Amino acid sequence: RPQASASQSIPSLPPSRFQVDLVTENAGRAAAAAAAAAAGSPAEPPRDGRASGENGAAKSKGANVSGHHHHYYYDTHTNTYYLRTFGHNTMDAVPRIDHYRHTAANLGEKLLRPSLAELHDELEKVRAPNDGFANGEEGTPTREAVVTYTAESKGVVKFGWIKGVLVRCMLNIWGVMLFIRLSWIVGQAGIGLSVLVIAMATIVTTITGLSTSAIATNGFVRGGGAYYLISRSLGPEFGGAIGLIFAFANAVAVAMYVVGFAETVVELLKEHSILMVDEINDIRIIGAITVVLLLGISVAGMEWEAKAQIVLLVILLLAIIDFVIGTFIPLESKKPKGFFSYKSEIFTENFGPDFRDEETFFSVFAIFFPAATGILAGANISGDLADPQSAIPKGTLLAILITTLVYIGIAVSVGSCVVRDATGNINDTITMELTNCSSAACKLNFDFSSCETTDCNYGLMNNFQVMSMVSGFAPLISAGIFSATLSSALASLVSAPKIFQALCKDNIYPAFQMFAKGYGKNNEPLRGYILTFLIALGFILIAELNVIAPIISNFFLASYALINFSVFHASLAKSPGWRPAFKYYNMWISLIGAILCCIVMFVINWWAALLTYVIVLGLYIYVTYKKPDVNWGSSTQALTYLSALQHSIRLSGVEDHVKNFRPQCLVMTGSPNSRPALLHLVHAFTKNVGLMVCGHVHMGPRRQAMKEISIDQAKYQRWLIKNKMKAFYAPVHADDLRDGTQYLMQAAGLGRMKPNTLVLGFKKDWLQTDMRDVDTYINIFHDAFDIQYGVVVIRLKEGLDISHLQGQGSLNFFLTYSCFHPLEPKGPVAPLNVADQRLLEASTQFQKKQGKNTIDVWWLFDDGGLTLLIPYLLTTKKKWKDCKIRVFIGGKINRIDHDRRAMATLLSKFRIDFSDIMVLGDINTKPKKENITAFEEMIEPFRLHEDDKEQDIADKMKEDEPWRITDNELELYKTKTYRQIRLNELLKEHSSTANIIVMSLPVARKGGVSSALYMAWLEVLSRDLPPVLLVRGNHQSVLTFYS
Repeated sequence: RPQASASQSIPSLPPSRFQVDLVTENAGRAAAAAAAAAAGSPAEPPRDGRASGENGAAKSKGANVSGHHHHYYYDTHTNTYYLRTFGHNTMDAVPRIDHYRHTAANLGEKLLRPSLAELHDELEKVRAPNDGFANGEEGTPTREAVVTYTAESKGVVKFGWIKGVLVRCMLNIWGVMLFIRLSWIVGQAGIGLSVLVIAMATIVTTITGLSTSAIATNGFVRGGGAYYLISRSLGPEFGGAIGLIFAFANAVAVAMYVVGFAETVVELLKEHSILMVDEINDIRIIGAITVVLLLGISVAGMEWEAKAQIVLLVILLLAIIDFVIGTFIPLESKKPKGFFSYKSEIFTENFGPDFRDEETFFSVFAIFFPAATGILAGANISGDLADPQSAIPKGTLLAILITTLVYIGIAVSVGSCVVRDATGNINDTITMELTNCSSAACKLNFDFSSCETTDCNYGLMNNFQVMSMVSGFAPLISAGIFSATLSSALASLVSAPKIFQALCKDNIYPAFQMFAKGYGKNNEPLRGYILTFLIALGFILIAELNVIAPIISNFFLASYALINFSVFHASLAKSPGWRPAFKYYNMWISLIGAILCCIVMFVINWWAALLTYVIVLGLYIYVTYKKPDVNWGSSTQALTYLSALQHSIRLSGVEDHVKNFRPQCLVMTGSPNSRPALLHLVHAFTKNVGLMVCGHVHMGPRRQAMKEISIDQAKYQRWLIKNKMKAFYAPVHADDLRDGTQYLMQAAGLGRMKPNTLVLGFKKDWLQTDMRDVDTYINIFHDAFDIQYGVVVIRLKEGLDISHLQGQGSLNFFLTYSCFHPLEPKGPVAPLNVADQRLLEASTQFQKKQGKNTIDVWWLFDDGGLTLLIPYLLTTKKKWKDCKIRVFIGGKINRIDHDRRAMATLLSKFRIDFSDIMVLGDINTKPKKENITAFEEMIEPFRLHEDDKEQDIADKMKEDEPWRITDNELELYKTKTYRQIRLNELLKEHSSTANIIVMSLPVARKGGVSSALYMAWLEVLSRDLPPVLLVRGNHQSVLTFYS
C-alpha cells in the first residue's frame, strides 16, 4: 500500500498520546498549523532546516493549543515531520531521546513510549488517554519541571572545556611549588632525577586523568565531581566515604593555599620591615582577610569566579614568560648569587643528585607530588559544565600535558643556569688561573668554596627565591606566586561546597541534609560556602601547615586511587551499561594507577596514609551499616551478579555429595507475611545453610493475576529483605494450587540451587471445606514424591494463616519478638476474639528464644535421615541452641536395650548430640476404644459405603468423587489407621511438653489410599499437640558417617 502523504486526509481516530502530531518549531507555527489543519488545508512542513541540538541538549518545545488536545513536539533528529509514526496510524513509537530521559532530568521533556500492554492487549481494554499527556504522568512534576527549567535556564551559566576545565586544572596544578620549591628540588635531586620525579607524578595523574575521562563519558554527569563519579560507579559506600573526605580535603586545601599566599606577603613585609604584629600573627591576619575576599568572589557566582580565574591565569603565564626571558639575560650583578645563564658546565654539574640535610629521592618526591594534584578541579564543577562528557577528558588531559612540560622545562632551565651554592659576595671572583678547577663556578671565574664550611644564602640549595632572582622583572614572579596560590584556593573553595552539596542531596548522611539546598539560578550551595569558609578560617588560624599538608595530599590520593579502581571494577564486572565514549583507557593500567596512588600515599607520609585508610574504612562501614535507599546501578551490583552467575555455573558442574546435602525448601507460604510461623520455622533451619523459596500460587483470571504477580514480586522480596529473611519469593499463576505447586517444583531454582524439599502448612479446615480442595492438597504430596522431593508438613494447633487479621496481607505487617504491628487502623478496631488472639501469639513463637526445652524426634521410618537432620540444624541456631534432642524409635518389647544401643551408636557415628533415646515397644498395641470411635465418626461423611449400594451407583459415585473412602480400603489399611491413632496417644503421653515434635510422615500409596483417609490419618496423628513437623525425605541418604 502506498505511504500516506502528509496532505492526504486521515481517518479521525480518538487522539492518543502516541500520535506524533505536526512537528513544528515554535508555538506560533504550531498554532498556525493547527488552525490550518482545522480548516482542512494541508500544513506546511518546517523548512528552515535548523536542528535544535546545538547546545548538546535536545530542546523539546511543546504547545497546547486551546480547544485542541494536541501536543506539538519538535523533532530533534530529523527535519521531517510526521502525522503519527511514519505517516501511518500506528501506536508504536519510533526511537527518540526523550523516551530515555530520567523523570527528573532537566535536559528536556521525558516522554513515555507506549507500554507493551497498550500495544498487545485487546483493543477495548486499552483506554487511550486523549489529553496528550504521557500515560499517568499528570501527577508527576516532569511537565512543570520542564516549563520552569526552560524559563530559568536562560540565566544559568555553563562553561565550555577551556574556561571550565583547562584553565581551572592548569591553575590548580601550578601551585606555589612552581616558583618556590622547584629550584630547591633540582638542587637536591639534580636535573636527571628531578625530571624523573616530575615524570613519576605525571604517570600517576595521567592514569587518573584517563580513568576520570572514562567514567565521565559513561553517561550523563551531574554536579559533584569526584564524589559523583565514584558513587555512581562503586556505589554509595565508597562514594559516601570519599565524598566527605574529598570535600573536607578541598576545604582545608583552601587554608593551605591561603597560608602559602600570606607567607609570601609576610616575606615581602619583612624585607621592607613593615610587619604589623609578628610573623605568625601577620600570616593569620592576612590569611583571614584573603579568605573573606575569596568567599565574596565565590558567592558572587560562578561567572565572577571564572573571570577571576582567567585574570589569575594571565598573571601566572606572564610570570613564567618573565622567568624564561630572564634566563637569557646574564647580568653581572647576578653572577655572585650563582646565576650565569645557560652554561654546559653548570648543566653537567647539576645533572646528578646532591642530597643534603637527610633528604632522599622519596622525601623530595613527597614534597613535589602535591604540586601535580589538582587534576580534578574541572571535574569537581561537573554540574556547571555545558557538556561535561567532552569537556572533562579534553580539558584534564591537555592541562596535565601543558603543566608537565612547563615543570620539566623550568626544572631543566633553572638547573642549567644556576649553581647549587653561591655566596652573593661580589669579591669572590677569581683573578688568577687556578689549575685544579673542579666546580662549574670555578670554571666561570667564581670561587664559592667557602660555602662548604659556612652557610651561604644563595644558589639552588639555599635560596627559595631563585626564580625571582633569575627573572627579568622580579615583582612579576611575586605576582605569579600570588596568582598561583589564590587561584588554587579559589578553585578549592568552589569545589568543596559543590561536592558537599551533591553528597547531601543523595542523603547518604542524613545529618547534613540542610546543606543540600541551593540558591539562585545556578543552584549555588551558599550554606556549603559558609561551612567551607569556617573550616578554612579555622585551619588558617592554626597556621601549622606542615602537619596538615600530608593529610590533605593523602585525602586527594585516596580519591584518585578510588577513581582508578572504579574503572578497573566496572570493566571487571562486564556490565552492559559500562561503555564509555572515551576509549583510551585500560582496566589493568587503571588498577596499576590505583596501586601506585596507594604506594605514593605511604611514600609521602606513612602515618597520614594509615589515618586516611582508617577514616575511609570507618565511613565505608558506617554507610554500609546505614544502607541508604539508593540504586545507582553501580559496578558493585554488576560484579555481585557476575560472581553469583559464575559460581552457579561452576556449582552445576559438580556432582552432589551426601556430605554437602542441604535442605533446600520450597515453602508454600502464599504471600510471605500471611504465615509467619511457617516462614520463621523453615528460616530457622535454612538460614545460611540452604535455599528457601517462598512459593505463591495466584489463581483466578489470568490478566488480573499477572498484574498482581508483577506488583507482588518486588513488594514481597523487599519485605523479606527488610525482615532479614534469607529467602526468595517465587509467584506463579495457575488454574489451581496443584498445578501451581507442580510448576514451582519443576522450575524453581537454578542449577544446583534447586529446591529438594516441599514444605506445606497443614490444611486445618479440611473437615469444613470442599473435599475437592482436600483432594488437590493431598495430590500435591503425591506429585512431590513423584518428582523425588522430600515433604515436610507443619502443623500448629492454633493454625498458621493470619492474613484475615492484617487487612488481607498488607505490606506493613512486621513481626517483632513480642507483638506484631498490623496496618494503622482505618477507623474503630474490633477487639480480637480468643481464637485469633491465640493465633497471633502462636504466629510469633518461633521468633523468641526457645529456652531449655526439648525437640522430640520420632524417627519411626528411615527416610534417608531428613527427619534427623532438620532438628539437628535447628539446634545449631542461636534461638534453639539450648534445646536438647530426644529420639523416639519403634522396637520390640524383648529387644528394647539392643535397639537403644544400636540407635545410640548410629547417632554418635553421625556426630549428632542427643539427650535421650526412647524405644517404644507398644506402638502396635490397639488404641483406646473411644479414640477409634472418634476416628470413625470423623470419617463417616467421606465414606462411600459401596456394600449398601448398587454396584453401578457405587462405581459412578467413586468416579465423580474419587476422594471417598471405600469399605474395602478401610478394611485393608485398618492396621495402619490404628497405628496413627495409637501414635497420637503416645505423642500426648511422651511429648506434650516438647517445644517442637519432628516426626516421620506416613506415606499413602498413590491410587490405593483415598485423599480423605490419608487426610484423616494426618489429622488424627498430629491433633492437640505442640507444633508438629511431619517429615519424609526422598529416601536418598542425607547423613553419612564417612569423612
